[in-house]
Amino acid sequence: MALLNLAYFFVEMGVALHIGSVALFADGVDFLEDVAINLLIFIALGWSVRAQSMAGRVMAVIILIPAFAAAVQLVRKAFDPQAPDPFLLAITAGGAAVINLVCALLLARHRKNAGSMGTAAFLAARNDVLINVAIILMGGITALTRSGWPDIILGLFIVILTFFAAREVWEAAEEESLGAKALAGEDID
Repeated sequence: MALLNLAYFFVEMGVALHIGSVALFADGVDFLEDVAINLLIFIALGWSVRAQSMAGRVMAVIILIPAFAAAVQLVRKAFDPQAPDPFLLAITAGGAAVINLVCALLLARHRKNAGSMGTAAFLAARNDVLINVAIILMGGITALTRSGWPDIILGLFIVILTFFAAREVWEAAEEESLGAKALAGEDID
């Protein structure tokens, strides 16, 4: 999964920069975030529950990276709301949707029993599929309106969705940490 995400990061970022799409840029950066999360999960598989909860917190912070990158692009684009090429936008997002759907399906069975790390990976892939579908729809709207504002609005949606996912992963990591403390017989505040 990490290799698929890394490969498509280069594709999506190249197209995003070429056509000037905030939403595609944010999604491209998100592919790099997915690589980091998948590698962290692979490394942390044999760790203790306490260490995995710490890794879950790190992942929650990693998930925020695309939100900040999208916010920067969003502000830049708001001052020059040129419409991105809707055809390249939709085709690129379609390819991303396929890759993210494959990853989400592979991760779905591990979501509940893999703690915050499984939650982080599944939510990242699930959110990416939703974002890709939204980008495809936004490509159609952009083709009709020839406006850059649908791209800006979707960029804002990506930022908000990413913050919610990061919060959910952080909460799962907190629950793991409390569970580890309880198993160790420590006081739970």
